[in-house]
Amino acid sequence: MPLYQNLEALHRERKKYLGNQCGLVPTMGALHQGHLALIERAQIENETVWVTIFVNPTQFNNPSDLHAYPVRLKEDVDAIHKINPNIHVFAPSIKDMYPKQVHAELHACNGLDAVMEGADRPNHFNGVITIVSKLFEVINPNRAYFGEKDFQQLQIIKNWVKTANIPTTIVPCSIVRENNGLAMSSRNELLTKATRAEAGFIYKTLEQCASNGMKKEAIYDHITNMFAKHPTFTLHYALCVDETTLKEVAEVNALDKQRLFVATSVEGVRLIDNIALK
Repeated sequence: MPLYQNLEALHRERKKYLGNQCGLVPTMGALHQGHLALIERAQIENETVWVTIFVNPTQFNNPSDLHAYPVRLKEDVDAIHKINPNIHVFAPSIKDMYPKQVHAELHACNGLDAVMEGADRPNHFNGVITIVSKLFEVINPNRAYFGEKDFQQLQIIKNWVKTANIPTTIVPCSIVRENNGLAMSSRNELLTKATRAEAGFIYKTLEQCASNGMKKEAIYDHITNMFAKHPTFTLHYALCVDETTLKEVAEVNALDKQRLFVATSVEGVRLIDNIALK
């Protein structure tokens, strides 16, 4: 499998492909089935595919969270190899991505970063756009694939691409879940087995809210009550928002595209999830 661990090697290989069907799947590694689903879709829709593996320090607010993030390059490369041995993997060093100093550039997000994860994790999305911008610059993909688990991130990247006139199509991909409904995340590995099993209640709660035609206040009350039954889980927020603006809606209705978001922490691990309200 082609594995490139510095920019010089990447540039040499990227120049060989002159077509317009290059797909990119940016990841921080510790790949799970959700990541692999993105890679599989990218392979179907493109002639050449690049997967990046880089734990980006500028999007972490908590240094301990950065240090705890699972790293397993060999296993990740093997998993990608099983999909297709010709997929290109770029696993750069921090020095490659931040040659001068490790800092996030400031980006205008049209207020999309002022709520939810942006409010709880200041500067997080500046770090995200900074690294995505660097990866787009060196790989120049025609399409880039992002999961809807990080729906706020997805909307912010789509807004940034549109505002900056970047000729890359952002492809959203559905959330992949564990058997108990928990949204797949590399951070799930940091949970104890019992807590990981218990965390299935998060999605079940979201499903109940989305399928029972509840009003906004009833949704918030139901989420509060369900989390009270699971006291080890700290609820950071629950919000019903407009999918495009990410602003809280006045009322929940089936006519507009609306989505319910929750964030929680347990055993020092932050978990997020969302579901469309119909």
